[in-house]
Amino acid sequence: MALGVPGVLGSAPTSSTVLGSPPQVITHVNIIDATGSPVQRDMSVTIEGNRIVRIAKSGKAKPPANARVLNAQGKFLIPGLWDMHVHTVFGDWIPGGKEVSLPLFVANGVTGVRDMGGDLETLLEWRAQIAAGALLGPRMMIAGPMLDGPKSRFPSSLSITSPEAGRKAVDDLKAQAVDFVKVQSFIQRDAYFAVADEAKRLGMVLAGHVPDAVRASEAVAAGQKSIEHLTGVFEGCSTAEDKFLQGTKGPLRFLQTYDASRCATLIATFARNHTWQVPTLVWERGQWLIDVTDISRDPNLKYAPLSWQQRSWPQFTKGILADLDTDPVRDRRRFVHKELEMIRAMRNAHVPLLAGTDTAAGVDVLPGFSLHTELEYFVEAGLSPMEALQTATRNPAEFLGLLSETGTVEKDKTANLVLLDANPLEDIRNTRKVRAVFLNGRLLTRQDLDQLLDRISAFAAGH
Repeated sequence: MALGVPGVLGSAPTSSTVLGSPPQVITHVNIIDATGSPVQRDMSVTIEGNRIVRIAKSGKAKPPANARVLNAQGKFLIPGLWDMHVHTVFGDWIPGGKEVSLPLFVANGVTGVRDMGGDLETLLEWRAQIAAGALLGPRMMIAGPMLDGPKSRFPSSLSITSPEAGRKAVDDLKAQAVDFVKVQSFIQRDAYFAVADEAKRLGMVLAGHVPDAVRASEAVAAGQKSIEHLTGVFEGCSTAEDKFLQGTKGPLRFLQTYDASRCATLIATFARNHTWQVPTLVWERGQWLIDVTDISRDPNLKYAPLSWQQRSWPQFTKGILADLDTDPVRDRRRFVHKELEMIRAMRNAHVPLLAGTDTAAGVDVLPGFSLHTELEYFVEAGLSPMEALQTATRNPAEFLGLLSETGTVEKDKTANLVLLDANPLEDIRNTRKVRAVFLNGRLLTRQDLDQLLDRISAFAAGH
């Protein structure tokens, strides 16, 4: 029987797919498997439970007798997307994670996230409920509280006062089953190296900011696996790096002291050590140009709770304008362009890249929607549409050590998939044209997704 949206994928109702349910077969679909291979046209994909069990040419595929068949002629199937830098529950800064952020990811085809700092007890509960199918949301990889300096400005943080305290924090997080350790900008130099050493001893991944008192090259040597927001990068590309380790810095000074040869050396170090970069270009552009950006025209504002728009975002804006956006806007615009040039240089040097947005802890950085914008910025920076798509599919799976089970559309992999109305390799903006989502084997049609969005906007309007 056919399933899906009337006139597109049939008209029968949709239900969650669980073990023991009939197989699902997507026929006549064009597969973009995210391995780098060309589009596989007119294919048939069979899903049993939450696994892809067969991929074949539609003309050669015979669906099982009891299968639910989805005719996806003219559509494009890609792996489920990952946002590799999110905050879903972050003290009282961004309430509504369960009611807004988690389902909004799914509605946009984001089936996996890396939570870069949040309230651990809640995150552990959500991670377990999602894995059990009791809560609708993406697969979650979590750090729990961020490790920061003695006087952290952020919620969901541990204030590390000494190297010994840093080691103990890593030990405690390991015991609580976090997936990795996240460091923030203000952690002190000696404490950072103690954290890095303890994480290495315990076999834990270290990720996050390059702290203000640490060089990017030193973070690489310490074994930090990913660097967020290009922290430490422009410092390392500067003739004033020593001064930046101890004093103020900003876009104009980065531009004035930029040294191409130093930058080439640093980028080569990233490539040689396979140090992943998560530039969060959406957040960066939103931050540096916050005073000249009109967010009122964003049609997706209706999904942002009133508390975000009326309390959180004004507070964020006030802090950014006071502490960060102190250079003239023309220089900040130049710096945003320079960041794109940096990504192009990294891409050319084969530095591994991941898509992340820093949602929802940014003004108008909306869960799900902003990931599509991040992919567009990657293309603007010089990546091919395939390379951009891989930053949110194959690359996250490789980074997380999950490539054997997810990240590409291949036999025996988990059925986290997104069905699109148009080809994203022709225009990366087509990743926004979501027709259906398979979340761990569960089919959500366009009708299901629209109903989900309606519930989110109704919640947002009252909260």
